[in-house]
Amino acid sequence: MALLTLTSDLGDQDYLLGAVKGALYKHLPAFQQIDITHRLIPFNDAQTAYVIKTILRFYPADTFHLVLANFFHHTPDHVLIVKHNGQYIGIADNGLTPMILGQKPEDVTAISLSEINNKSLPECISVLAEAFSKVAAGAALSEIGDASVIIKERKALQMQVYGDSIEGQILYVDQFENVVVNISREEFELHRQERPFKIVFRRDEIIEKISDSYADVPEGEKLALFNTAGYLEIAVNKGNAAGLFGMQTYDEKNKSQYSQARLFYHSVKVFFE
Repeated sequence: MALLTLTSDLGDQDYLLGAVKGALYKHLPAFQQIDITHRLIPFNDAQTAYVIKTILRFYPADTFHLVLANFFHHTPDHVLIVKHNGQYIGIADNGLTPMILGQKPEDVTAISLSEINNKSLPECISVLAEAFSKVAAGAALSEIGDASVIIKERKALQMQVYGDSIEGQILYVDQFENVVVNISREEFELHRQERPFKIVFRRDEIIEKISDSYADVPEGEKLALFNTAGYLEIAVNKGNAAGLFGMQTYDEKNKSQYSQARLFYHSVKVFFE
């Protein structure tokens, strides 16, 4: 049985998610659907890329992943099927693909939407599901779409390096208010070079060690660790790191004057001594 993961910004309070799932079951009755999340922050591409990049490494080859985030960033005349490391991603051509993979995909094809008049989300998903079915039956991507497509590209948020310090942007704040920063363990150790360090926050809060788990510090104390995805995470044991440090998720579209007044701090700095 083929696996199909579903990740979206659709929420779960109206009919749309149910309609999408119905279209998928109609065209892919033998696929096992696995919900990742449907509560991605709308238009927050950095968060979406982080979530998808993280889950890909945990699924076997020949898994299909459907990503419905910022789907109508452009009026779609096609959707993409991307093959990378033996897995398949169905996604809008909205620039998210290179943000997720961090490189060009191994193989990609554009699935035309020209034959449908009503480009509603369930109709678009029906076309994509039919293409998934063909791939699962053994068709090559070049046989079911336009393999010459030049996909849209957008740059992912990058950690910044300043001499003896680095600065990362907040990618994600989870339901426990733990804060995930776009500094990987590899990048951290590369620039640290075994030196002491200080992670400094808005209120002059400082962390000077990397923990292995939340329980390494007493309840209510702050800590830093590298999470399952390999990224720096700031947390408070049984507390609220995001609220304590005045952090919010970075959102490049959230630039209104009101929002800027609330966006007290959306980056984390690490100083090496």
